[in-house]
Amino acid sequence: MKISISVTSDFICPWCRIAEARLEKVLRMLPSGVVVDVDWKPFELNPDMPAEGVDRRTYRSTKFGSWEYSLRLDQHTVDAGRADNVIFNYSAIQRVPNTFASHRLISLAAPGVEKTRLVKRIFQAYFEEGLDIGNVHILSGLAEECGMNREDVLKFLSGHSGVENLRQQEARARLDGINSVPFFDIAGTRVSGAVGADLLYQHIMGAYHHGKGECDEH
Repeated sequence: MKISISVTSDFICPWCRIAEARLEKVLRMLPSGVVVDVDWKPFELNPDMPAEGVDRRTYRSTKFGSWEYSLRLDQHTVDAGRADNVIFNYSAIQRVPNTFASHRLISLAAPGVEKTRLVKRIFQAYFEEGLDIGNVHILSGLAEECGMNREDVLKFLSGHSGVENLRQQEARARLDGINSVPFFDIAGTRVSGAVGADLLYQHIMGAYHHGKGECDEH
């Protein structure tokens, strides 16, 4: 039986990065008979962000009232991520990027392991290396690291294929009541926030024991 999980998230959301790490941990803990199919859904925290992004210090100071308060919020996520071996290297991040291209890249990746691997790599590129994940050339390089064809990815991201579909997915998420991320749908059970690994495990196993998964056809 296959348990379907969708994760709605954004790549500049530190709690989404923590949620991704916790889910990865849970998937390694599952009994061998529990098969999970994970899909990643797009959500932009800043849909009106300029394509080139903005200076992070300026943006955060304006959003939160002061740079000092922003630094305290950063430290909170640093502390929260430590238990899950998540690194937040905020000093490396100079700009807050537009994440639409990152979500377009994810839509191009093959479902399953390839997509999940790419999601993690984009999170790491931004939060650990401070890379501009709104830049199509950087994204193409990350895709190549994950086994995709760099030139094909660059051509896709430089064009308009899939743009309208992605906009529609984002609109559906908001119509469905998703206004903050991370957001999990575990075989129909909706879970909001970067909940603990133990709770994710309980929901997955609960879905399994109650037969909420999909049977593979043979």
